[in-house]
Amino acid sequence: MTERKSMKVKTFTTELRIFKTIKELKGLDEEVNRFLKKTGVKRIISVSDTSTTDDTGATIGLIRVLAYET
Repeated sequence: MTERKSMKVKTFTTELRIFKTIKELKGLDEEVNRFLKKTGVKRIISVSDTSTTDDTGATIGLIRVLAYET
């Protein structure tokens, strides 16, 4: 009998503020790592980052999407 694997997707977000970006990115990495530990992810399939912008085109946030198997 084969084990059935389940692929899931989790989205994380962070606001980006001028002169604080390094701290915010580190915090986002830590949040993702806590999630991975807590949920016992067996395999990461992909990680993707994309930025969000305001109406002037300035980057104001980051969305990280994680696809994984449990």
